[in-house]
Amino acid sequence: MKKTAVIGAGSWGTALSLVLHNNGNEVAVWSIVEDEIKMLREKHEHIEKLPGVKLPEDILFTTDLKEAIEGMDYLILAVPSIYTRSTAKAMAPFVKEGQVIVCVAKGIEESTLMTLSEVVEQEIPAADVAVMCGPSHAEEVGTGLPTTVVAGARKKKVAEGVQDIFMNEVFRVYTSPDVLGMELGGSLKNVIALAAGMADGLDYGDNTKAALITRGISEIGRLAIRMGAKYETLSGLTGIGDLIVTCESRHSRNRRAGMLIGQGYTMQQAMDEVKMVVEGVYSAKAAIALARKYDVSMPIIEEINKVLFEDKPAKEAVRELMLRDRKEEHSNLEWQE
Repeated sequence: MKKTAVIGAGSWGTALSLVLHNNGNEVAVWSIVEDEIKMLREKHEHIEKLPGVKLPEDILFTTDLKEAIEGMDYLILAVPSIYTRSTAKAMAPFVKEGQVIVCVAKGIEESTLMTLSEVVEQEIPAADVAVMCGPSHAEEVGTGLPTTVVAGARKKKVAEGVQDIFMNEVFRVYTSPDVLGMELGGSLKNVIALAAGMADGLDYGDNTKAALITRGISEIGRLAIRMGAKYETLSGLTGIGDLIVTCESRHSRNRRAGMLIGQGYTMQQAMDEVKMVVEGVYSAKAAIALARKYDVSMPIIEEINKVLFEDKPAKEAVRELMLRDRKEEHSNLEWQE
C-alpha cells in the first residue's frame, strides 16, 4: 500500500481517487474550492462532475495543501492545465525529495510552450515527475469500465511505480519513456477533437470525421517527431488511441464544444454551455505557435485557431481544408517509373 494524494477534485481526479482506493492505497483528495470539499465529505460523491459514482468514507477530503502532501509517496496532479503552474507553485514548499508527482491533465502552457511535466519540473525540482494519459474518460473509469492508459517517466522505476499503484483488472497501465510524445499527443488531440465536433455540429457525417482523425494524427505526428518524440508513441494509446476517443465520445467536452461551435455558438458561448474546462481551446494557440517555431504544416490546427479566435465560420474553415492544393498523402513513398 502506498500513500497517495490527488490534487484536484474534478471528474478525473475523483475517478482516479477511486481507482487508487480500490487498489488498497491510502488516498487524500485536495481542492481549493471549499464547497467542493464540503460536498465530497458529506455526500461522498461529486454531484456535479461525476454523479452516481460513490466514494469510500475513508478517503480524506481537504482544502489544506500541506495536509494533503506531507508524507505521501505519490501526488496525482489533476487540476486543469491552465492551473498547473499556480498549483505547482503552491505545492512546492511541501514537496520533499523522492516524492513522485504524476501529471494527469493534458495541455501545453501557452505563454512558454512548455508541457505540463516541464512546468512541474521547473516549479518543483525536488520531485520525480511522471505523466499518465491515454483513452480514459472519467465517467467510464469511475464506473469500472475497462480502460487502458500509459504511465510515462524518464526513469523506468518511476513509471513502474505509477503502474503499480494504478493497475488492476479494469485499469490496465503500460509504461513508456517517451514523456514528450505522450504529452504532445494528449494535448494536441483536444484541438483536433474540437474540429471533429464542429464537423458533427455541421452534420458532415462519418467520412468527414474519419478524415479529420486521420489527418489530425498526421499533423500531431509531424510536429511531435520534429520535436524529438517517437513515432511509436503517436501510433499508440496516447496518440491515435486518445485521439479517437476524444473525437468520438459523448463524454468528450472538446467534441461537445466543437459541436456547439459548428451549430453557430461562439467559442465563449460553447465553453459556458459545456460548464467544464475545454482544454483544446487553451492548447490551440500553443499548438500553432509550436507549428511555426518548428516549421511544421498543421492546416487543421491553423483553421481551428481562426474559428476560435478570429470568428471564422466553421463551415468556411472545412471548405478551405477541402480546397487546399492537391498533395501526396505520404511524400516519402516511392513511385514506380
